[in-house]
Amino acid sequence: MPAPVWWLLCLPFIAGAFLPLQAGINGQLAKQVSSVLAAALISFLVGSLALLLLVLAQREAPSLNALKGLTWWHWSGGLLGAFFITTAAFAGPRIGALLFMSLVLAGQLGMALALDHFGWAGFREAPVSVGKVAGLLLIVAGIWLIRRG
Repeated sequence: MPAPVWWLLCLPFIAGAFLPLQAGINGQLAKQVSSVLAAALISFLVGSLALLLLVLAQREAPSLNALKGLTWWHWSGGLLGAFFITTAAFAGPRIGALLFMSLVLAGQLGMALALDHFGWAGFREAPVSVGKVAGLLLIVAGIWLIRRG
């Protein structure tokens, strides 16, 4: 596989850097509107509006036939996003950005290990190895160290 261009490596790094900021902003939003769920809704409305404008500007709206061909799991990404945003707005301010994001990272990497191993959700198969499991266990150890303090 050819090496990805530099910006393809930078984008996930930047997106990851924004996650704790997003959690903090949504936590403050929840405090301001006195509701974690309302904060998540506001966050999704703003994001949905931004995406709608981009889709319309790029003329990339899906056809009705394409939408009819979707299965239940194609729609589940939005539900998972809503779960994350709501969890971030609720738990992030209560446990702190570092512990929250460490737990998020461990959850992401644990799921990524399974997705790669089984080739689920369109990912190419990449079997679990001792090194991968050891790396994940080191992150779990890091969570323990962060939690201690």
